[in-house]
Amino acid sequence: MPVSGCTMLAALLPLLLNAVLGSRLCPSYCLCYESSGLVDCRSRGLDDVPNSVPHGIWLLDLSGNKLTEVHSRSFVGLWSLKILLMSNNSIQTLQPQCLSALQFLERLDLSFNRLRRLPQDFSQSLSSLQELQLDHNLLQNLDSTSLGDFENLKKLDLSYNRIRALDVRAFGGLSQLSLLNLEGNSLNVLKDGVLSRLQSLEVLLLSHNNISLIETDALAPLRGLTLLGLQGNRLQHIRFKTFLKLQSTSTTTHLQMSFNRWTCDCELQRVFGKIRYVRYLHVDDYDDIVCHAPAQQAGSLLASLDSQLCIVETASVLAITITVLLAVFGALVKAEHNRKKNIQTASDTESESAQRQEK
Repeated sequence: MPVSGCTMLAALLPLLLNAVLGSRLCPSYCLCYESSGLVDCRSRGLDDVPNSVPHGIWLLDLSGNKLTEVHSRSFVGLWSLKILLMSNNSIQTLQPQCLSALQFLERLDLSFNRLRRLPQDFSQSLSSLQELQLDHNLLQNLDSTSLGDFENLKKLDLSYNRIRALDVRAFGGLSQLSLLNLEGNSLNVLKDGVLSRLQSLEVLLLSHNNISLIETDALAPLRGLTLLGLQGNRLQHIRFKTFLKLQSTSTTTHLQMSFNRWTCDCELQRVFGKIRYVRYLHVDDYDDIVCHAPAQQAGSLLASLDSQLCIVETASVLAITITVLLAVFGALVKAEHNRKKNIQTASDTESESAQRQEK
């Protein structure tokens, strides 16, 4: 080999070695466990994703740092990554395609950040993802395309964001979802159609929202539901038909419904009475349901009122009925009296007229 060729090879060799080994180097501020494929970069004050993380790892923990943005090339080369933890940062922006290299990712934790929105292509290339944690962010809306490609997602945590309404297409691609957590948001209405594609859902957590209305068919698709959490909302009344559609022949659905603004009347008592006698429906916290209205019942436990509400209502209806009947009877008596009086007056008038004619 010519000397110049040897010289060139000698110059290139370090670069080649760096290219081969560079992907295996561990950032000095992280702990790398190569034998188990783990890289621990927790609470290291990082403001960006390290670019020298070994390529063969399956878990990368970046939680508790100072990340504010995830770039499109942040995870290039980490094709074998299965778990990515980025909670407790200050992430505000996810750039388009920022996770597209992670085709085998199964769990992603972005909780306790400052995300206000998700990019439209957020789910693209993440078809292997099974668990997604987005709780304790600032999300207000869910774009119908953001979650569309999560065909294998089983757990989705969106709790404690600022979500006010749900697009009927928001969860359209999540046919394998078994747990959906929407606690601590600002939802007002649970609309028909929002959950229509979630036939595999087992746990639906909606506590501590502002829900005042559940539309009649909103829960109808959830025939495998085992837990429905509705505590701490603004429900005043519910329809028996709405919950009857949850009935399954193999699964008991546990309902949690305390700390709402219940108007305790006969109708509410009848609905809860019917629900409690449905074989596969169980109200776990029935004994904790407190009346918010009317004023005379406020603070009372619905269970302690037993059948009093319907007795009171029946008595009220009976009293009103009797009053109406007496009024009608009185009106009839008065009308008959007036009729007879008019007849007598007419008769007296005719008699007087006849007497005048005779004279």
